[in-house]
Amino acid sequence: MENRILAKVALVTGASRGVGAATALALADAGYAVACAARSTRTDPRRTPGTLDDVVDAVRARGGTAIAVPVDLSDREQVAAMVEQTVAELGRLDVLVNNAGVTFVGDIDVPLRRHDLVMAIDLDAPLIAIRTAVPHLRAAGGGRILNVSSLAALKPVPGLMSYGIAKVGLERMTIDLARQLAPDHIAVNCFRIDAPVASEGTLANLPGVDHSTFEPSSVAAEGITWMVDQPAEYSGRLESMVHLAHREGIMPTVASRPLTPTEMFTGVHDNQQSVFVDG
Repeated sequence: MENRILAKVALVTGASRGVGAATALALADAGYAVACAARSTRTDPRRTPGTLDDVVDAVRARGGTAIAVPVDLSDREQVAAMVEQTVAELGRLDVLVNNAGVTFVGDIDVPLRRHDLVMAIDLDAPLIAIRTAVPHLRAAGGGRILNVSSLAALKPVPGLMSYGIAKVGLERMTIDLARQLAPDHIAVNCFRIDAPVASEGTLANLPGVDHSTFEPSSVAAEGITWMVDQPAEYSGRLESMVHLAHREGIMPTVASRPLTPTEMFTGVHDNQQSVFVDG
């Protein structure tokens, strides 16, 4: 996108590292003031590298405007407050990117407290953020909501059952909200990451896997910012990262990959072993 989107505001969740951090930087380069939301700060870091302060400093070093919004996305009140703080400090809201996600290893035997946390952060938090954001998007004359999904929404991944359930729910919610919000010129779309991306979280969860052919987080951010830049009529789309690269000629390294499934797998599949580490 060209640097023509001045005086507009984007809120990105999971922005302390990985795809969220890269998206915050890409939107800032496009002229947005960016609210970076996540739990990890320099005074309260997580085990996985990356903090909100690092990303905000990087945006400001490039001449952009950014604020840090520390938030526990498993707490509905904090999710709503995250949106209100963004508007209070930056004056408006034009774009919401629901990127944050967590997962834990486990299938039918996953501890229910972990299952509940995945549902709270990966599915419930985007809904609460959208509900809170809609009045502000309407006040701005329209806006964009972008939900980040995963191939796990379509393909059963051993050990990631709860994560897959949450992501397919997020995709269903995208379609429903696109219909409801179209009269307000608010586009709601989903970007499904179905190419391997070397985010800090992925590297931590897959320490024994060869990452040499993984895409950097900035490539996924390119696809997300492309979708945000489309007109309001472009809505209700569940875009595969790989198919989008092939169709639109963006993310050229992704476009060199073979196409991926775009429909949910059905039937009984081989019982593969999980390659994820239970952290």
